[in-house]
Amino acid sequence: MVKPSSQRRRGAVQDLGTEARILDAAHTVFIRRGTSGARMQEIAKEAGVNSALLHYYFRSKAKLSEAVFRRAAAELLPAVIAVLVSDREIEDKIEAVIEIELTKLLQAPYLPGYILSELAHHPERTRQLVSSATGMIPEDVGRRVLGAVRKQITARVRAGTFHPIEPEQLVINLLSLCIFPFAARPMVSLLLGLDDGEFERFIVRRRRQLPAFFLRALRP
Repeated sequence: MVKPSSQRRRGAVQDLGTEARILDAAHTVFIRRGTSGARMQEIAKEAGVNSALLHYYFRSKAKLSEAVFRRAAAELLPAVIAVLVSDREIEDKIEAVIEIELTKLLQAPYLPGYILSELAHHPERTRQLVSSATGMIPEDVGRRVLGAVRKQITARVRAGTFHPIEPEQLVINLLSLCIFPFAARPMVSLLLGLDDGEFERFIVRRRRQLPAFFLRALRP
C-alpha cells in the first residue's frame, strides 16, 4: 500500500533529523579522537543510534568522514570568500573577515585543528574542501579573491595610503592571524595560562583589537 504524502514527508524529515544527528556525533568524535582514532561504535553511541543505522546512512567511516569534512568546510569558507570578492572597501573587508572568523571559531574552536589534521593526512581533500564549500574549483576561487584584493591594494598604494604588499601575503596573513590561536589552542592556553573561559575572553579582546593592528601594518 502506498503511504499517504503526509507520512512520506514525516519519514523524510525523520531521515534528515537522524542523518544530522549522526553528523553532529561524528563531528564531535572525530575532533575528540581524530578521524583515524574514531570508532563507528563510539559515533553510534554519541548519536544515540545503533551501528546498523550508522552504516545504513553512511556505509563506512570513510564516507562519514567525507560528509563531516564537507560540512565543516562549508561552515567557514563561503562567508569569508564572499566578503573578499565583494565591492566593500578593503578596511571593511579586513574587519568583516576577522569578525566572521573569530565569531565562528568561538562557536567551534576545534574546527581549525580538525580541518588542518584532515588536510595533513588526506591532502587530496584540499580540492574537496574548497569545491564543496564554494561550488567552484579552487583555481577560480583563488583568481577571484586575489584579483579583487589586488585591485584594491594597487589603488591604495597609488594613493599613498597603503604600503605595497602582495595580495597573496595580505590574505594569508589575515587568515593566519585569525586561525592560529585556535589551531594551536593547547599551546596558546598553556603558555598564556588560560582556562577555557579565559581563552574565550582572550579571543573576544582579539576580535576588537586585531583589525586596528592589521590596518596599522598596512598604512604608512
